[in-house]
Amino acid sequence: MKTLSFSRVTIASASISALLLLSACSSSPTGRSQVILFSDSEMAQLGSQSFEQMKQEEKVSTNAKTNAYVTCVANAITKQVPKQDSFDDWEVVVFDSEQVNAFALPGGKIGVYTGLLNVATNQDQLATVLGHEVAHVLANHGNERMSRSQITNTGLQITDVALAGSEYRSMTMGALGLGVQYGITLPYGRTQETEADIMGIDLMAKAGFNPQQSIQLWKNMAKASGGSQPPELLSTHPSHNTRIQDLTAEIQKLPKYSTQAPNCQA
Repeated sequence: MKTLSFSRVTIASASISALLLLSACSSSPTGRSQVILFSDSEMAQLGSQSFEQMKQEEKVSTNAKTNAYVTCVANAITKQVPKQDSFDDWEVVVFDSEQVNAFALPGGKIGVYTGLLNVATNQDQLATVLGHEVAHVLANHGNERMSRSQITNTGLQITDVALAGSEYRSMTMGALGLGVQYGITLPYGRTQETEADIMGIDLMAKAGFNPQQSIQLWKNMAKASGGSQPPELLSTHPSHNTRIQDLTAEIQKLPKYSTQAPNCQA
């Protein structure tokens, strides 16, 4: 596998560090302040490289009907996303696994585990999850986590970070939300999760899906957890009740969109 090299960033003093942090300040789509140290193209390259590695290491589903269904829902969501400068098209892959999980990576990569389809029981519920995961990408949450990790752990001394290297591989995989598989979790904060929820239900509503089904999805998730260890998708998320209450409030604020959702056959 080719190594991924980021631009050399050398911080010689505290004053230079402060200057860099000031120049790296950005805002999320909801107006929240962020520190973003990596470019969109760097994150897209990292996301694409990580995704290719996952496709080599994990079992990819060959079930044509399942792939068509997931792709149908994902395409409806991504059609509502503005054209991205760092990549041309979104790629959707279904992984054959009992994990109740899904993710989206910079570079337009979406992964869905077949175990999720046992909990997200219709296209609207699946759209809830995919809207949420795509929102993480649009809000630069992976970039934000990776930037935070660099500030905390390496003092911004970033030199030739190679995904194949054991230390940085774990860090970057974790920053992109793949910590369950790759041994390190850098969890999204509650603020980021709430932000992704808000953006996600707006995306699914724009695509014509029923946002009310997001409530049923999280009820299903609560039932699936059985009061014990939650599914991977929920491991760092707000509690079921909190999420349901927040989503209920946000749904009331949604505009009335005219888009008709596709009829995606499970």
